[in-house]
Amino acid sequence: MIIPAKDESRRIAATVRSARAIPHVDLVLVVDDGSEDNTQHVAREAGAVVVRHSHNRGKAAAMETGAAVVAMRDAPDRLPRMLLFIDGDLGDTAVNTAPLVAPVLDGVTDLTIALLPPQPGAGGRGLVVGAARRAIVSMTGWTPTQPLSGMRCLTRAAFEAATPLARGWGVEVGMTIDLLRQGYRVLEVPCDLRHRPSGTDLKGQLHRAAQYRDVQIAVNARRARSAASSVRRTLTPGERPVR
Repeated sequence: MIIPAKDESRRIAATVRSARAIPHVDLVLVVDDGSEDNTQHVAREAGAVVVRHSHNRGKAAAMETGAAVVAMRDAPDRLPRMLLFIDGDLGDTAVNTAPLVAPVLDGVTDLTIALLPPQPGAGGRGLVVGAARRAIVSMTGWTPTQPLSGMRCLTRAAFEAATPLARGWGVEVGMTIDLLRQGYRVLEVPCDLRHRPSGTDLKGQLHRAAQYRDVQIAVNARRARSAASSVRRTLTPGERPVR
């Protein structure tokens, strides 16, 4: 299990302790992404393996660092570990991500995504979610319920197929599009989770604006890549694209 975290000292201990109770989880790794508080120390005291970025590099970089560290700890004579990503603010509800594991472990799907219940205090109007959902539908034909959900379990092969990950808040949308377009299977799974939602104050509005920006960047990059691929396929032998 990999927990990207920044400035989560108040919640990370409960998240780690809860995550350690998930069946089949034998490693809880916290990637401290340049926290300015005691996240790394609190996580380590709670029983997590901790690696730290000296400065904030973003969620995608934390996920990639975590996956690389897990790979180094995989036994050479065993299959690679599945990768379960959760947020650092789930607290005691982290154990409820357990339903994400079985469908991947049993080979039913390649990627599971947590469906969260309505979160008290959430202040969004669904604009970012709607934009992300429409983009995924238009590019893959699959309609997600919660396209921005960050709690995900996937095979090592699927993770590698999704790299390099989209940066910023576009990481989940980019991953979903990339995997579906390569033929990987994706399944949403209800999980009874509680996290700290963004509110209606200025901080919450700025967060959603950054989400929208990053989602659009991730989507536009994949549309451009798809268009370039289509051009290459339609060229006749020996023909060169116009630059």
